[in-house]
Amino acid sequence: MTERAERRRRTERRILEAARKLFADLGFERTTIRAVAKAAEVDPALVMQYFGSKQDLFSAAVTVAPAPVAKGDADDLVEQLIGSLGLKMGELPQSSLAMMRSMLTHPEAGASARAVLSRQIHQVGESIPGDDARLRAALMTTIMLGVTVGHQLLELDELREASQADIARVLRPALRAIAHPQAG
Repeated sequence: MTERAERRRRTERRILEAARKLFADLGFERTTIRAVAKAAEVDPALVMQYFGSKQDLFSAAVTVAPAPVAKGDADDLVEQLIGSLGLKMGELPQSSLAMMRSMLTHPEAGASARAVLSRQIHQVGESIPGDDARLRAALMTTIMLGVTVGHQLLELDELREASQADIARVLRPALRAIAHPQAG
């Protein structure tokens, strides 16, 4: 690899890291190309040269892959979802925070969030039985999203003050009830 290509990659990484942080902290609307450039210590024209537009920079900054869902029965799936609480209540990647902060106010962030959540719902739906598995998977996924938003963005005292074990204890029976198809 040439020295020039390596410098270009380092510059691109700095720009993306700065953009992720600013989009996570401020959302799409309040983040400017100038602010990203200043945080990355580059000229604003360079940000535009690398990414083309604020929209394209945002798309690159918030690219998030859903966590894979392990195969197993419905109870294994519930335990995997409960196990993800540590991440959801800990320090989320800046790209996840940026997407969540902007998903209700910016169309691209909303589309990106829907794509990630749709893949997650599909994976969860494949892991649980029943004719309405996708509906129940969507409910399970959005419950976990709600816990994440409540804890990370809304900073609800009830979620911030509760231990991960207490939240898991309360969530587990609800998720198990949703994971299993209702008889009759």
